[in-house]
Amino acid sequence: MEFRASHILVKDKSTADMLYERVKKGESFSSLASQYSQCPSKSKGGDLGWFKEGQMVKSFEDAVRRMSIGSVSRPVHSQFGYHIIKKTGAR
Repeated sequence: MEFRASHILVKDKSTADMLYERVKKGESFSSLASQYSQCPSKSKGGDLGWFKEGQMVKSFEDAVRRMSIGSVSRPVHSQFGYHIIKKTGAR
């Protein structure tokens, strides 16, 4: 199984919670990723492209697996910080 997702990565939970609320209110996920994410993927609006099982950290992959395409996760913690994830594909 392969997945495609975008994310916004920040260091603290309060920033992640604020960004999650902004996305849920209709702000552009990619614009917020470009502005706030601390991941190099911010230059692509947070798009991580396609990835196979086992390529991402467990907490991130577990969240993506449970999500439906087009949905946005509440903040997910990993050793890198807090991710707000938007699942954009599965195959």
